[in-house]
Amino acid sequence: MDWFLEPVLKDLALLARPALFNIYFAAASIPIGFVAAVFMALGKDSANPLISRFCRAYIYVFRGSPFFIQLFMVYSLALALNLSVWKPLGIDWLVLHPLFMGPAILALNTTAYGAEIFHGALHTVPKGEVEAARAFGMSWGQQFRSVIWPHMIRIAWPAYTNEVVFLFHATALVYFTLPVIDDQKDLMNKAGELFQKDYNAFLHFSVAALYFLLVSLAIFYVFGLIYRQMTRHMPQRESLRFKPRWLG
Repeated sequence: MDWFLEPVLKDLALLARPALFNIYFAAASIPIGFVAAVFMALGKDSANPLISRFCRAYIYVFRGSPFFIQLFMVYSLALALNLSVWKPLGIDWLVLHPLFMGPAILALNTTAYGAEIFHGALHTVPKGEVEAARAFGMSWGQQFRSVIWPHMIRIAWPAYTNEVVFLFHATALVYFTLPVIDDQKDLMNKAGELFQKDYNAFLHFSVAALYFLLVSLAIFYVFGLIYRQMTRHMPQRESLRFKPRWLG
């Protein structure tokens, strides 16, 4: 059994540090994308046609194009503006750095997907409760904080949990486009480097996949706890669970 466990444990140790870069990319982009997605969802329903059209166009563009293409386009645009904008401002070292550019592009992408999720949840908020809040004389801000937001986030949370997991998986593509500086290799880069030494694709990429699986399970668990907290007042509290399709 040692012939199997020894190389696996060795790869687990070698890929531990690269896994932190994937976690960083996701952790840095999720808060920004979450807040931006909420505003984008509200903007899509705005009475102002310019705001509404802008939000709809943004969501359509980023949901309708592959993330890999978005990485190329945004990074190419940033490079094109380097001599005329970033260098004169003295921030080229920051803007073009993959640890900044990666989360920025991921945030742009998840904002669009999150906005569509929140927008759908926004339209399922019980209209009667909103009308009741309006009848009590609540301002729009009070209606949003007391009625709309609690319903919207609770309805959207299961779907948004999936979006966060998909976002973490998308971090595997970041260093396929952005430059690798020093030894800042993520899981896929490091697995590819190990593969070039012994051509054992099954071992190295399987261990990388194991890290993605473990972090995804952690995300489901943490977000499941948050969802249970959101629904703690409900008579039949729901929870986020895995259920194979064949069980119905």
